Amino acid sequence: MARVLLIGGLDSSCGAGLVRDAATVLAEGHLPIVCATAVTAQGGQGVTAIHPVPAEVIAAQITEADAVKIGMLCDETTVRAVAEALSNFHMPIVLDPVIAASSGGRLLSDDGIRAMLDLLLPKVTLITPNLPELHILAGFCGTTTGGTSDLARTLLQRGAANVLVKGGHDTGPEATDILYGSATPIHLTGPRHSGNPRGTGCTMASAIACALAEGAALPDACARGKQAVSRLFAAAD
Repeated sequence: MARVLLIGGLDSSCGAGLVRDAATVLAEGHLPIVCATAVTAQGGQGVTAIHPVPAEVIAAQITEADAVKIGMLCDETTVRAVAEALSNFHMPIVLDPVIAASSGGRLLSDDGIRAMLDLLLPKVTLITPNLPELHILAGFCGTTTGGTSDLARTLLQRGAANVLVKGGHDTGPEATDILYGSATPIHLTGPRHSGNPRGTGCTMASAIACALAEGAALPDACARGKQAVSRLFAAAD
C-alpha cells in the first residue's frame, strides 16, 4: 500500500477537493495523507467562503510520500509554502491547476497563478489542465492564440515536464485527453459521459498519482486516471 500525499482545499459539500481525493486514493487501494491549504464553504450557490490555512501550518502538514497530488492553492503565499516544503523531497507530483470551482467561484488568485507557474510548474511530473484552465495558464505565459497543442507547448516551454490536456470540455461523442511531453503526443480516447458530477479533475489527478506511486509509466498512469473518472460518472447515474 502506497502513501499518497494530497494537497488541497477542504470542500464543505464533500463533492470535490480533499474529500474526493481521499476517496479516490482509498478506492485505488492506497493510503491518503492530507495537507489542507484552505477551508471552503461550497454548495448549490457556489463558493461562499474561503479561509486560507496559514503557511506554517501548510508546511507542517507536508511529509514524504510515494507520490503527491496538488489541487487548490488559493494564493501566492500558499503556493510558496507548498513549493518550499516539497523542495525537501523527491516524489512524483501531479498538479491539478484548480483555478475555479465547478460549482462557481474563483479558487486561485492571479498572483497565485503566476507563483504556480514560476515555482511549482518546473517541479511537477505532470500538470492536468482542462481546456479553460489551459487557455488561462497559457495566457499568463503570454500565449493567447493557437490550438491546443500550441497552448500545451507553451507550458512545456515554461518548465512543465508533461502536460495532460483533458478533453471533457470539448464536444463530440468521444472525450480525448492528450498527453504532451518530450515525445509524440499520446491520445487517450473514451466515450463522452453525460451528466456533470463534481470532482472529476480531483479524481483523475489523484488516480494518476496512485499509479505513479506504484511505479507505473506516465501514459499508463494517465489511462488509470481516465478509468477512475469513468467510474465516477457511472456511480453518479
